[in-house]
Amino acid sequence: MLTSKDVLYALSGVIDPEIGRDLVSLGMIHDARVENDVASFTLCLTTPACPIRDRLELMARQAVAALPGIREVRVRVEAQVPIGRSLPGQRPVQGVRQVIAVASGKGGVGKSTVAVNLALALAEAGAKVGLLDADFYGPNVPQMLGGQAYPEVREGRLQPVETSGIQVMSFAYLVEPGKPLIWRGPLLMGAIQQMLFDVDWDGLDYLVVDLPPGTGDVPLSLVQLVPLAGVVVVTTPQSVAVADVVRCMEMFQVTGTPLLGVVENMSYLLCPDCGRRLEVFGRGGGQWLAEQFGVPLLGQIPLDPQICTSGDLGQPIRSSNHSIEQAFREVAGKVAAQVSIWQLQQAASPG
Repeated sequence: MLTSKDVLYALSGVIDPEIGRDLVSLGMIHDARVENDVASFTLCLTTPACPIRDRLELMARQAVAALPGIREVRVRVEAQVPIGRSLPGQRPVQGVRQVIAVASGKGGVGKSTVAVNLALALAEAGAKVGLLDADFYGPNVPQMLGGQAYPEVREGRLQPVETSGIQVMSFAYLVEPGKPLIWRGPLLMGAIQQMLFDVDWDGLDYLVVDLPPGTGDVPLSLVQLVPLAGVVVVTTPQSVAVADVVRCMEMFQVTGTPLLGVVENMSYLLCPDCGRRLEVFGRGGGQWLAEQFGVPLLGQIPLDPQICTSGDLGQPIRSSNHSIEQAFREVAGKVAAQVSIWQLQQAASPG
C-alpha cells in the first residue's frame, strides 16, 4: 500500500532545471499523502513569477502518476518568496521579503524604465510588489506611472502610493516640483533610511529600488543598510555605457552584493516599414558584460517609441501582445529565478 513516503521518493527524482536540485530537498513539497489510490501534494514555488511553473507542475505530476496503483494525482501550486537573510549591520525592511536594486553606471540608459517595467511585470505574474524611487537627483518614477499624489502619514509613518497595482514611494512626492535637490552624503543617507524604514510597506514579495546612476552615496548606503537579494544592472550596447557599467558592477562585487544579471536596454530598433533589425547603439555590450562577470544576460529590450511615449504620459504598456511587455515578462521571470537561486544557496551555506 502506497504512503506519503512513496510520493516523496518519486518527487525526489524531479530536478528543478534552474537550481539543479530535487524538489524535496529544496523544501518545495508539502502535505504529501495517498488516500484511496489518489495522491495529493502541494508544490510550493519560491516565487509567484516562476518562469517554469507549468513545467515543474507537469514533471511532478508525471513522477507521482508513474507510481504503481495511483489512479489520480492532485497538485496544489502555491508560492512563497523566501525572506532575505541580514548580514551584520543590516536590518530587514518591515513588510518586505526581498529587496532588488536596479542600477547603472551612467544616466541615459533607461534604468528607471527598466525598474518600472520590472516591477509591473513581477506584479502581473502574481507577486506583491513595491517600487522605491531612490534616484534622488532625478525622481521621475511617479511621472512614468501617472501619479503625483502626496503620500498620507499615519502614526508617523508614510503610506506608499498605490498605482498600477504596485506600492510606490518616491522623493518626488515629498519635494516641490521642479525644485533642484542640492544635498550632500549624510542628508542622502538619512533620506534613503526614511524611504526604507519609515514607510508602511504592506506584505511585499519584492521591493524594487531604482538607484541613481553611478557608485555614489545612495547605492553604498543601500548595500550597508539592508539585505539585498541582488542587483539588476542596466546598460545599452555601446562601449561608452559598458565602460561605466563595469565600474558599477565592480563596486557591487567589492561590497559582496549579488549581481543578478544584466539587462541590455535599447538593444535594437525594428524598422516599422521593413521589419529589419537596426542596431542603433552597436551590439554585444550586454552579452560581453554578462560573460565578463559570469552572470546571466537577463534580456535585450528593443528601442521602441511607444515605451518613451508611455513613460512621458504615465501610461505603462500593458498589452500582452506587445513586444516590450513580452520582453519585460521574460526579464521578470529570470530575475525572480535568480533571486530564488541565490537565496537557496545562502540557506544551504553555514552561518
